[in-house]
Amino acid sequence: MLRKLTPYNRFGDKLIGFFDFYVSHRRIATNKLIFNDVLYKIKTTDEIIHPLRVFVTDKEFIKLFVKAVVGDQYNVPTLAVLHSMDDVRKYTFPAACCIKPTHASGHVIVRQNGEELDYKEIERWFDLNYYRRGREANYKTLQPKIIVEPLIFGKPDPNEYYFFCYKGSPKLIQSIEGSYTDYSSIFFDAKWAEQDFSITREKSLKPFHCPGNLNEMLSIAAALSASFSFVRVDFYSNGETCLVGEITNCHENAGGQFIPKSGEQVASDIIFG
Repeated sequence: MLRKLTPYNRFGDKLIGFFDFYVSHRRIATNKLIFNDVLYKIKTTDEIIHPLRVFVTDKEFIKLFVKAVVGDQYNVPTLAVLHSMDDVRKYTFPAACCIKPTHASGHVIVRQNGEELDYKEIERWFDLNYYRRGREANYKTLQPKIIVEPLIFGKPDPNEYYFFCYKGSPKLIQSIEGSYTDYSSIFFDAKWAEQDFSITREKSLKPFHCPGNLNEMLSIAAALSASFSFVRVDFYSNGETCLVGEITNCHENAGGQFIPKSGEQVASDIIFG
């Protein structure tokens, strides 16, 4: 009821942001350089609606930014961008592909062997305003589109690496395996020293190996994050080739809960220290 009655403007965004932060962390955000507090400040100030942050939020347009800064070879190829359900119904989807809305996060259809597509789900994406779900204002003005991409490295579930960057310097890395199947994750610093904390989900117990192209990803992350204060640069990598997945402005909407709680200060010291 609070969400429905709160106006969809910057005042309402700040009110909901305050409420959500307190519910997630059972405390009020500070101005200190603490992981979630910094994200909260980005989210609840006009930094989140800076034109560049809005631009790279769009899954089509970020590829223009990546191409301009580090080169098109680091982009996931685009097979199609569809602007309406008429376009979707006319398009012949490849038997193996990845389908996403460009204006939202966490929605994806992975097609591997020509499976029947859920057109109703895709149609719902066109009506989706992701901003209204979590009040991340960088999503508010994005136009609904569907992007179609090939399966990265020919796999439905490639390894992912999230680089948390502060003032153009990658400081913390989240390594993820099996995002859509058997999810597991471990955090590392920029020298690939394993950390004892996790966020939202328990730390994996299985060993994670350092990718052979870690230094290349560190260099690209530094270049792409140079125009931002604090941002997350996401990669897919098979150890030899890396592709930029997206740039994430507000990790878990400033609501990520550290396990253990003391891990937030450890992460903050690594990133902002």
